[in-house]
Amino acid sequence: MSCVILKFGGAAMASIDQFAKLAKLIEKRLNKFSAVVVVVSAMGSTTDELMELAGKVHRNPPKREQDMLVSVGERVSMALLAMALDARGIDAISFTGSQSGIITSDEHSDARILEVRPERVRSAIGRGKVVIVAGFQGVSLEKEITTLGRGGSDTSAVALAVALKADKVEFYKDVPGIGKVNPKVDPDTEIFSELSFDQTLEIVGEGAEVLHHRCLEMAKEHGMKLEIRPYYDPDWLGTEICPLKSMQKI
Repeated sequence: MSCVILKFGGAAMASIDQFAKLAKLIEKRLNKFSAVVVVVSAMGSTTDELMELAGKVHRNPPKREQDMLVSVGERVSMALLAMALDARGIDAISFTGSQSGIITSDEHSDARILEVRPERVRSAIGRGKVVIVAGFQGVSLEKEITTLGRGGSDTSAVALAVALKADKVEFYKDVPGIGKVNPKVDPDTEIFSELSFDQTLEIVGEGAEVLHHRCLEMAKEHGMKLEIRPYYDPDWLGTEICPLKSMQKI
């Protein structure tokens, strides 16, 4: 069975109008892959807005309650996307991080993924459903809701891909790919069409914000192919990251 993980960041889900466009994109991927699993971030600046709300109530919010609050953002995204898919006649189901079996350490707001037990995800795939998973969150061994910190949704996507033995992860970002410098800073920068994991980690270490090092290190360890695509032109493959390429020196 061919399986692809699609990861949509906050920019790709910044407005309600975007959900119909993403549903159409997912429908196209269903023509190519027998299983599609989607990992979503919170819409636009939702997480920042929730953190601002917390700060208005408490100068230093308890981390546990902060995680309970900010994890709402991804749940909004996953439910709306499932509705958008249903509107196109596509059978979909949304799961929180804990429902998806993402087991984490117990550090609130900066947890690490320990393992993934994707039984419910596999079951839903077996019933022909598109599965939508809330990124950035999981559940600790003590059954507490946790969040994964910076880059958490991207790490969620790779962890699920590894657990499901997916073919690849497609990240839909607000940049055309990985460049010599951040494309947000210099839109004319050269975009690398392909990179190794080590090269990508080097670029990230120099300040690029496209993918977090946790996500890349996990993908490198398991040889999981990654693709960076612009959400506004999803058929364009910006940068491919995989272990077997013979890359030019950057």
